[in-house]
Amino acid sequence: ITVNCLDQHVERSPNRVALIWERDEPGTAVYVTYRELLDLTCRLANTLKKYGIQKGDKVAIYMSVSPLSVAAMLACARIGAVHTVVFAGFSAESLAGRIMDSECKAVITYNQGVRAGRIIELKMTVDEAVKNCPSVKHVFVAQRTDNKVQMGDRDIPLEEEMAKAASVCAPESMDSEDMLFMLYTSGSTGKPKGIVHTQAGYLLYAALTHKYVFDYQQGDVFGCVADIGWITGHSYVVYGPLCNGATSVLFESTPVYPDPGRYWEVVQRLKINQFYGAPTAIRLLLNYGEEWVKKYDRSSLKTLGSVGEPINSEAWQWFYQVVGEGRCTLVDTWWQTETGGICIAPRPSEEKAEILPAMAMRPFFGIVPVLMDENGKVIEGNDVSGALCISQPWPGMARTIYGDHQRFVDAYFKAYPGYYFTGDGAYRTKKGYYQITGRMDDVINISGHRLGTAEIEDAMADHPDVPETAVIGYPHNIKGEGAFAFIVLKEKTAHVDRVKEELKTIVASKIAKYAVPDHIVVVKRLPKTRSGKIVRRLLRKVVTNQSSSMGDVTTLDDPNVIKEILDAYQKYKEKSSS
Repeated sequence: ITVNCLDQHVERSPNRVALIWERDEPGTAVYVTYRELLDLTCRLANTLKKYGIQKGDKVAIYMSVSPLSVAAMLACARIGAVHTVVFAGFSAESLAGRIMDSECKAVITYNQGVRAGRIIELKMTVDEAVKNCPSVKHVFVAQRTDNKVQMGDRDIPLEEEMAKAASVCAPESMDSEDMLFMLYTSGSTGKPKGIVHTQAGYLLYAALTHKYVFDYQQGDVFGCVADIGWITGHSYVVYGPLCNGATSVLFESTPVYPDPGRYWEVVQRLKINQFYGAPTAIRLLLNYGEEWVKKYDRSSLKTLGSVGEPINSEAWQWFYQVVGEGRCTLVDTWWQTETGGICIAPRPSEEKAEILPAMAMRPFFGIVPVLMDENGKVIEGNDVSGALCISQPWPGMARTIYGDHQRFVDAYFKAYPGYYFTGDGAYRTKKGYYQITGRMDDVINISGHRLGTAEIEDAMADHPDVPETAVIGYPHNIKGEGAFAFIVLKEKTAHVDRVKEELKTIVASKIAKYAVPDHIVVVKRLPKTRSGKIVRRLLRKVVTNQSSSMGDVTTLDDPNVIKEILDAYQKYKEKSSS
């Protein structure tokens, strides 16, 4: 992997820029050449080796986006260790759960992170997490700020060790199906699953999709503003671009720091040619108006891309007309952590082929989508909707869920035997293009981050006064979807508002801040079937004001529960608006 991503380019053009680190502090970009990145990677790899990390060992990376965090990923790959990057916004408990599930021997982190001008206590979070993780032998701590942090027995100052290490490290020879990395993603049950990607197929797929979907040309500056904690950062900040010898931008900040012109100021200053971001950020920026965009020169842009959730038409038009001045190709890309890379996107295609707004449209080479009906039969013809499945394997697909292959089989291959079930529904247009309509299970998409409603419910269930909870997704005009919670309180509970605040704190500390429900409504009981299963679709109808079309409620153990919930919801709305 690293020979493809580093050595081959160092041999041909060592001084080509591999990474441009757009730090949180505005206007302080750091350029890293392929030669420098190989040097960093080898020193880090030799440091890991010195402390006993071997081929097949797991290493957690809890760092903000930076050349060093990219080098940490590549250093693991260099020595055949398996990295699991955990988004640096996750709580200590989330981090600990992932470390324990993957049996990590080491953690690589920063003393602190910096985001939107604020300090984030990364090392402190790691300390909290590893208290309960006996598998962790060492914590490597790099310096992002000048502030001192507590260093204990297992803590190792990373840069000091790297300075002493050799700058040459022979790459470990790997089999094409050896594990490259694990990345945790939410499922419809509470526990996140460690999706496993392997060497050759993953890299090939990431590199090819990067080249052809975005029409990447040698010398272009590729700007994917995703965090390395998500699959988009793995495939289109690190592995795809570096394999193609590209110049990849690392964006550490937020779209609105120091002001809502940040993305476009960066585009102008770094002369970005391809810009790949999330609809949630576009919707946020759209609210601030066009002047923040028009203030900056965007003439370097050739391709715009959208990722993480289906993009709505209004955001698509704004992105295309205002940001891209109506002259850039806009690719709405559909794919998943599990697919390794983009599966459906408007490009590649014939030259100048039509692109329809807010539609992924065309399957990539080798991707054969099918739509299935409720009875598991393939739906033929066009102008039809169904469950989106893929009927042939492709190089980038996940190979298993770490430590639980049965869950892998059950989640993706059981619903429609012989097919990979994506969990999404889709519409095939009259012309045969694909449009993704959204999840078909209890999974919501908050600001492009996938989250199982069961995870939020499990977290809230820890509150002693809350015996039952049900969480659903509801449409949110910035985040795409938000979490909406219905809770049942114990009989004698007094301070309802305090309980709600406590629940929000629990969710933030157990999962992450973005998972906190926007709304919490107290009800006497939840709608259940006679066998005790919560019927969430009815709660969705209440929240989306479709209570007139509840459908068949005879399966409920007591249909009167609907009126109770509607009343509670109305009261909540009136109180909120006053």
